Amino acid sequence: MTSPDRDFEMFQPRDGMPPWIPRLLFMVLWLALVTAATVWAALRLSDLLVSLFIALFLSIALEPGVKFFESRGLKRGAGTGIMFLGLVLFALGSVVAMVPLVAGQLGTLVERAPDYAQQVVDLLAERGIDVDFDPDTFLKDADIGAIAEGVAGGAFGVTSGVLGLVLRLLTIGLFTFYMTAEAPRLRRVILSAQPPHRQTEILRAYDLAIGKTGGYFYSRLLLAVIAGIIAWGVFHLIGLPFSAALALWLAVLSQFVPVVGTYVGGVLPILVGLLEDPIKAVWVVVFVVIYQQIENFLISPRITARTMALHPAVAFGAALAGGSLMGAPGALMALPVAASIQAFAGSYIDRHEVVGRASGDPSLEDGTPGPGRE
Repeated sequence: MTSPDRDFEMFQPRDGMPPWIPRLLFMVLWLALVTAATVWAALRLSDLLVSLFIALFLSIALEPGVKFFESRGLKRGAGTGIMFLGLVLFALGSVVAMVPLVAGQLGTLVERAPDYAQQVVDLLAERGIDVDFDPDTFLKDADIGAIAEGVAGGAFGVTSGVLGLVLRLLTIGLFTFYMTAEAPRLRRVILSAQPPHRQTEILRAYDLAIGKTGGYFYSRLLLAVIAGIIAWGVFHLIGLPFSAALALWLAVLSQFVPVVGTYVGGVLPILVGLLEDPIKAVWVVVFVVIYQQIENFLISPRITARTMALHPAVAFGAALAGGSLMGAPGALMALPVAASIQAFAGSYIDRHEVVGRASGDPSLEDGTPGPGRE
């Protein structure tokens, strides 16, 4: 039998904290440090992470083409080289075609700037607004030194931006090539760290991403070729200068910018038409509106029927979200990513017949199932 003093001590609170509290505090502090370090590293490496994501997207888009060459007996490295060379040549060709257009139209704009300014002054004078502005003496009165200094600073900034862009493109190209050429090895390395049942799901998601991304990329490319050929013919008939470059610009933007791409791509040809002859600009507007309808209802449904089934509102929202996260590259990649997520999620969702008023069928207002169902 215990003594009364010992019984009293058993009900007294013990001094000090429980032993699990220091361990909990240490774990919380450790998680906070790891989280802070991860966020700091992600912010510092954001450009590299975006480049890696773009390279992954491009490698997935090139995968169907590489498999095509493999099926014809070429080694994977050779097939990757052919696809990569085609991509590089297309990008360089687009830049080379646009340089004369930009230079020529800028020269025309500078040359006609005094005339445009005089037209504005005359228009304001007709409205009773007197503006003391003489376009002929503007350059004489301007501070040429300040203008030259501003131009020099702008040229230096443009040069630095171009060098940074070239370095980033080279980084993306290098990662894209190796991700495509070494894709089977990378898959084996990733899958070897996962149990068998998870390997099946990863392969399923990978094949789905390849199908959706490849289908999107090649269907858009085919539509761009069709749009470019038609636009080049129309611009040539209209008499628009740099018709090939303008058609290329319209074709690329119309296919790789969702929903409003044709109208955005038509802005530059319209501006060039306005510089040449307003009637030409009107013809460009007519062509853009008519071709958009023809493509939406006749051409695009037949080409993209088996590639991506995204509602226009979903496509536009995905493009906005991608643009907010990663800028222009994110907007371009958002559609195949959204289509892959939609297809992958749809494979795990069981859908049932909608009955009653929710179906929108007046014959089912009583809540009974559809014909042939019980």
